[in-house]
Amino acid sequence: MEFVHKPVLFSETIESLAVRPEGLYIDGTAGGGGHAGAIAKSLTTGRLLAIDQDPDAIAVLKERLGKFPCVTIVQCNFADMGRAAEQAGMGQADGVLLDLGVSSWQFDNPARGFSYHYDAPLDMRMSQTGVSARDVVNTLPQRELSRILFRYGEERNAASIARGIVRAREKKPIETTLELAEIVKQSVPAAVRRAPGHPARKTFQALRIQVNGELDRLSEGLDAAFSLLKPGGRLAVITFQSLEDRMVKRRMADWCTGCICPPDFPVCVCGRKPRAKLLFRKGVSPSDREVRENPRSRSARLRVSIKL
Repeated sequence: MEFVHKPVLFSETIESLAVRPEGLYIDGTAGGGGHAGAIAKSLTTGRLLAIDQDPDAIAVLKERLGKFPCVTIVQCNFADMGRAAEQAGMGQADGVLLDLGVSSWQFDNPARGFSYHYDAPLDMRMSQTGVSARDVVNTLPQRELSRILFRYGEERNAASIARGIVRAREKKPIETTLELAEIVKQSVPAAVRRAPGHPARKTFQALRIQVNGELDRLSEGLDAAFSLLKPGGRLAVITFQSLEDRMVKRRMADWCTGCICPPDFPVCVCGRKPRAKLLFRKGVSPSDREVRENPRSRSARLRVSIKL
């Protein structure tokens, strides 16, 4: 199976994890095994738990990482990494990695229905189970569709797009990616259609986030990852869009916050102490060279916290 995904911020991520040969590590989004393979090669007596929710990715991971006895491969969402680690007999981890978003393979495989560049069944399920994007656009009320597009896609024309979707599905169910893309295109102002980029980009992002429950799973996954880290352990997270990056930034800032007593208090009464520190104050973005070689890396941001 050909599963191509070029890891973004590869060297920066591996270096930030400071992999120790005897350490315990978790890759919660192992995908095609790029980052996971680099970690596995650095281990001697250590162990790596490689997790992914996509069954296609799991098949590829077994092919590519099966030669490493230190690697345990588990199919689940990274929000469930605590249970996966317990079942694998792993203790506290020295490092956890989360590379968020959709892999290049998922985007470029028409059958998965993530992209508006191909005519394919409207799917978008990373786990290939549960409610699909087709179910969402054909069953949810107009107001709920508008809310999803505005909240998860930050789409200014959410109301008119939702209205266009409802009108279209009254005639026939919306079945394919290109059908939906054309509905969106016809539902936005002419100025938006003339602007750079496809007018359906934000709609497809919003539906993907809704279908996969991405922000809820991310919130759960961040807490699960931090709880699994041993003191000195590192959590590295690569984000690709503002909603998830904002969540990661705020969660790490909360871990790093100490006393929250009013400034005029003579002594601390809250007893709160920082639980982590940041490795990079503002995170790390791809170099100009990486963006030229891999344009999809343009929006990536690496944030790393170290547990105290």
